[in-house]
Amino acid sequence: MADRNRIRGFLKDEHVTYASILLYITLSSCQIFFNKWVLSSKEINFPYPLGLTLLHMSFSSVLCFLLTKVFKVMKVEEGMTLEIYVTSVIPIGAMFAMTLWLGNTAYLYLTVAFSQMLKAIMPVAVFILGVCVGLEIMSCKMLLIMSVISFGILVASYGELNINWIGVVYQMGGIVSEALRLILMEILVKRKGIKLNPVSLMYYMSPCSAICLFIPWIFLERSKMDTWDFHVLVLSLNSLCTFALNLSVFLVISQTSALTIRIAGVFKDWVVVLVSALLFAETKLTIINLFGYAIAIAGVAAYNNYKPKNSENIKLVSLSPVKSDKEPGKPW
Repeated sequence: MADRNRIRGFLKDEHVTYASILLYITLSSCQIFFNKWVLSSKEINFPYPLGLTLLHMSFSSVLCFLLTKVFKVMKVEEGMTLEIYVTSVIPIGAMFAMTLWLGNTAYLYLTVAFSQMLKAIMPVAVFILGVCVGLEIMSCKMLLIMSVISFGILVASYGELNINWIGVVYQMGGIVSEALRLILMEILVKRKGIKLNPVSLMYYMSPCSAICLFIPWIFLERSKMDTWDFHVLVLSLNSLCTFALNLSVFLVISQTSALTIRIAGVFKDWVVVLVSALLFAETKLTIINLFGYAIAIAGVAAYNNYKPKNSENIKLVSLSPVKSDKEPGKPW
């Protein structure tokens, strides 16, 4: 009987894991298409990526506050200090805001498919920055893997029929910002012994990201949006989907590992590339496109397989309890 219950429990956990991965892939794919539609469709005509990102972060901040402080259905972890917030949360939140802003802006110039192809170069950016700050060690094998990924992206770019270099610059800027965010989480958070659950992370980081976005929004987009007809329902639903996506990422990580979500992300990227060719008339995939992307993905798969598991926790450092020899400072 005990063995039977153990087997049932294992199957139940396995089902939850698969369901969380499927939920992440579905939400992530839908959100990419949703953002593209909001930013560039003639129906909505909301070409304000900075304003859209600001709306997402503001919505997330308000929702986290309501869930934790008003309705109290979720709990915010204790232990956050002013020193940790200033040295860790603010720079990480700023890089997160920059990543979303630049990534959304790229959708105004690039197709969804090509944007996803460019994102495959993320491990290269993380590795180069990691080497610069001493978190990664240069080796012949890692250099070969990085070269394969870079070569694949170059081939995919060569096969792009309507490449827009302004969009490429925005997308690459977003990739570098995301790499910096991961490096900062490794340097500033992991070594401080912080423990934050998913909702706590969003509770602390979303307002910071919103403020970082609000300042440039005042100068770049506020005056342009004065004459725009605000579609409350559409943008509220878009923001809610973003919030759900963030929670699904944390759910997958808590159920599995950062490596699992990266592998799921590779599968999701293929789904987005292929589906975008069906949904958007502007997307014209070529054999060279797909061949180059396949090479890059092979390099990413090799990177995920080779990289030591103890360094796969860059995305987990703020989500999982981490023991520290030093006692945390007094919470503010």
